[in-house]
Amino acid sequence: MKQVITTEKQPIKLWLDDIESGAFEQARNLANLPFIFQHVAVMPDAHQGYGMPIGGVMASEDMVIPNAVGVDIGCGMSAVRTSLTTISSEQLKKVLAEIRRTVPLGFNHLKQKQDPRLMPKAEVPLTELPIVAREYQSALTQLGTLGGGNHFIEIQKGDDGHVWLMVHSGSRNLGFKVANYYNHLAMDLNRQWNSKIPTSWQLAFLPITSAAGQAYLREMHYCVEFALANRRIMVERVKEALLSVVQPVFFEPIINIAHNYADMEVHFDKQVLVHRKGATRAQAGEIGIIPGSQGSPSYIVKGKGNADSFESCSHGAGRKMGRKQAQRQLDLTQEKKRLDDQGIIHAVRSTGDLDEATGAYKDIDEVIDNQLDLVEVVVALRPLAVIKG
Repeated sequence: MKQVITTEKQPIKLWLDDIESGAFEQARNLANLPFIFQHVAVMPDAHQGYGMPIGGVMASEDMVIPNAVGVDIGCGMSAVRTSLTTISSEQLKKVLAEIRRTVPLGFNHLKQKQDPRLMPKAEVPLTELPIVAREYQSALTQLGTLGGGNHFIEIQKGDDGHVWLMVHSGSRNLGFKVANYYNHLAMDLNRQWNSKIPTSWQLAFLPITSAAGQAYLREMHYCVEFALANRRIMVERVKEALLSVVQPVFFEPIINIAHNYADMEVHFDKQVLVHRKGATRAQAGEIGIIPGSQGSPSYIVKGKGNADSFESCSHGAGRKMGRKQAQRQLDLTQEKKRLDDQGIIHAVRSTGDLDEATGAYKDIDEVIDNQLDLVEVVVALRPLAVIKG
C-alpha cells in the first residue's frame, strides 16, 4: 500500500502515488457514503469512471450501487496455457485470420442465434429476470463475440516457455442494458427517498433487501455468468483456430476471472457486499490474470489475501489517457514502431486505433510493483499477436 487518506468519513487506501484528480474525487465521494463499510481500496491501475473509479473496491452491509459495478457487468479475463513452445509469424497470421472469421469483433453480432443450452442456467424463472428475459433472444447472437473498446484476443509467449491464449471480454449488450436499467431505477428511487447523496456523485443505490435491489443482484449475477459463457466460447474458437494451423496442441484448463461485479463475502468478520469495478479478487492462493496493453506483458498471478484491499488486486495496467486524448496526442508512427520493434502482430493501423496503443496505458511493470503485497507473479506473458475489438 502506498498511502492512506484519513480526511474523509472513512479512510481511502491507495496502491498508487499518482492518482488522477477525477478518480481521487470519486474515491472521496465513496468514502463519504453513509453506508460505506470499513474503507475504500484503490488499486494501482485506477482511473476515473462513472461514479466510482475503475480500479476501485468498496463494500457495504446493506446497499448495492449499480455504478460501482459498471456497465460491462462480468467483464473479465480468460487464459489458457498450451503445449506449444514455439509458433512462427506466418502461423500466427493464419491463426488470426481464422479467429477473425469465426469471432465477430466490435459491435458485430453473430448472424445466427447460438444454441440456448450455451446460455447460463438461471437460478430463478426468467420472469424474475425482466431485462435478461427482454434481451434474451438478442443475447443468443452475442455469445462468442468480442465487443469493442479494450477487449482483445491475444496469443502470448510465457516465461514458462509455453504459448498462451488470452481473451478479455464481458457481457456485451446484455450487461449494458441491465446496468443502465437498474442505475436509472436507483436514481428514480433515490429522488423519491430524498436521498442526501448528491446526484452529481453518480452513486445511486438500492437496499439489497428491497425488491429492486434483489432484482438487480439476480440480473447482475446472470450477466456475470453470461460473460463467462461468452469468453468460454471464444476460447474454444481460438483453440480451433490454432489447431487449424498447428497440430498437435494440448490445452490446460481455462483460468477465468471477472473484474466488474458485486458479491457477498466475509471481511473484517462481517458479511458484506464487495463491489469490484475494474478490480480482481485475489484471495490467498487464488490464481488471477492482470493483462497489460497490446505492447506490454500480461501476468498470471497468485493472490495473497490482503485484508486491506478486500482481497483484491488490479485488473490491468489502467489508462493514463482518455480515448480521445490518446488519439489527439500519441504519435502513430512512434506507437507502431514500438510494437513492430518487438515483432508483435498488432492492431494499430490508424489514429483511430491510438486509444488502445501502448502509450495510452500506464506502465504495467510499475503497476505490478505497486501491488506485490496483494499478489505474487506466477508467469509473465509477452504478446506475440493481438486482435482488438
